[in-house]
Amino acid sequence: MAKKLTFKIWLLVILVVLSLISIFGIPPSFSEKGVLVTSVEQGSQAASQGMIAGEIIKSINGNTIKDIDSYLNFFDNAFSSGEDEKIIIKTKAREYILYTDTIPEISVAEIPSTRLKLGLDLAGGARALIKAENKTLTQSELGDLIDITSNRLNEFGLTDLKVVPVSDLSGNRFMLIEIAGATPKDLKKLVSEQGKFEAKIANVTVFEGGNRDIASVGRDAQNARIESCNPSKDGYVCRFSFTVTLSGDAAKRHADMTAGLAVNKTAQGNYLNETLDLFLDDKPVDSLLIGEGLKGRVTTQISISGSGSGATKEDAYEDAQASMKQLQTILITGSLPYKLEIVKLDTISPTLGQSFIKFILLAGLAALLAVALVIFVRYRRFKASMAMLLTSVSEVIIILGIASLISWNLDLPSIAGILATIGTGIDDLIVLIDESKGNLFISLKQRLKRAFAIIMGAYFTSLVSLLPLLWAGAGLLKGFAITTIIGISVGVLITRPAFADMIKKGSN
Repeated sequence: MAKKLTFKIWLLVILVVLSLISIFGIPPSFSEKGVLVTSVEQGSQAASQGMIAGEIIKSINGNTIKDIDSYLNFFDNAFSSGEDEKIIIKTKAREYILYTDTIPEISVAEIPSTRLKLGLDLAGGARALIKAENKTLTQSELGDLIDITSNRLNEFGLTDLKVVPVSDLSGNRFMLIEIAGATPKDLKKLVSEQGKFEAKIANVTVFEGGNRDIASVGRDAQNARIESCNPSKDGYVCRFSFTVTLSGDAAKRHADMTAGLAVNKTAQGNYLNETLDLFLDDKPVDSLLIGEGLKGRVTTQISISGSGSGATKEDAYEDAQASMKQLQTILITGSLPYKLEIVKLDTISPTLGQSFIKFILLAGLAALLAVALVIFVRYRRFKASMAMLLTSVSEVIIILGIASLISWNLDLPSIAGILATIGTGIDDLIVLIDESKGNLFISLKQRLKRAFAIIMGAYFTSLVSLLPLLWAGAGLLKGFAITTIIGISVGVLITRPAFADMIKKGSN
């Protein structure tokens, strides 16, 4: 039987298998026991030892942790003495030893059964209502604040993000931020800091973050890199550096400030007697030596450096990358124009939730079975009905596999796109079945070729009509457009050709 399968059918089978791996992982994520660390309180014992979000707790003091209930049950019976107790937390990555009389300052959740990322209306998230501190914003000022905030959060790679203006009955204007899959603590950390970057020489500001002083920031491998990782007293420290191109005015200020500085001659080289001090939110980030060659010279390109630390080399590397990205983001977007005050911070429950997803899956499967039954009654071809059912299911699996691979957030518009893909897919499959039973004076190969001409025409028409939706409605229809484009492209390139081969096999 396996020998009868054509290349196109084998390609479909392989892609389905790879998609299932992309969705569930190896080993499958739904079989894994433990709890997922979602956040670690800064300054806590766990954080100081290097515990980070994303680790999976497997046991505590030798007790196996299977789920949230077993995690909570352990701490319900702990700390009976009222004194610090030794808590040994084992994760998949490493072991942590804490001495505490309270539950560790970490947040945990159930391990996701799939690698699919759900949007705000399916997974929930966090919401913050924000206003400028000690200032009433005009409509224009609020618009500027929203633009800068959106740019900054987008630079951090937040995919399901909503930043909109709102007002109350008194006319007070606020900024509303909603982020899928985030905790209120995560959101507070993102928006509470003004992100003011300054570079100073002798305590005089030479340039600031933002497009007034910064022309561009290097972010590719050639202009941004982790330079070294070395052991330290508390673990490891990794240093990073990236290039920054200054505006003409900023470069001139730098030249004016360095023109009157003296030169110190050292064994490592000749440097000016003042350093370029970097500050973030008025806190020192790093101090850079200024080479003798830059004295009084107007240069637009300089190098910015900093460091990250961690208990292990891998943790330090990740911390350095995160610190570099944050610094690059603030240099690109500039500081927020106002100090922000969080008026309200809360958790968003999923609008639709897991029950909705299960209902959609059951409804979709029922619809496919109903269509397969109608096809069987209409054409009296059991093999064709089963082939159509399997092809449609395969198409959905491949779409979800691609979504998981590219970390695309599945929201309500995305689900609508999947349903639209199923509908157009069934139409195309019916066209193929009809053509295969059409004019007997034409070969089956010619009939299927004619069917594909119809299908390709419909595909390009749909593709052209979907492209404007990527930008329509302020991007609210982007999920529908992207999911549908992926679906119909997979259909035309993979599933329809495989189905045509199945029909040929069934006709032989």
